[in-house]
Amino acid sequence: MSQQYQCRIYVTLRPSVLDPAGTAIQSGLLQLGYEGVEQVRIGKYIELTLTAPHELDAKQQLEQMCDQLLANPVIENYRFELTPLALLA
Repeated sequence: MSQQYQCRIYVTLRPSVLDPAGTAIQSGLLQLGYEGVEQVRIGKYIELTLTAPHELDAKQQLEQMCDQLLANPVIENYRFELTPLALLA
């Protein structure tokens, strides 16, 4: 029997990597009068549904997906959440 999982993946730049898009947004917000905004960082949010026999298999597949395509492990960190959806026969 297989299990479906709702996967939420959060990808962010490592703290040591400059974030020019975040700097541009911070500047824009300051120009709009939001004076308390500091240290804006931009990231990615990815949702997908994954079918796997077990949660451990789903986690291993997600690790591989993130390392190979969804994130650049040299400059980005990632984390994910798995939520079981339905058992499939």
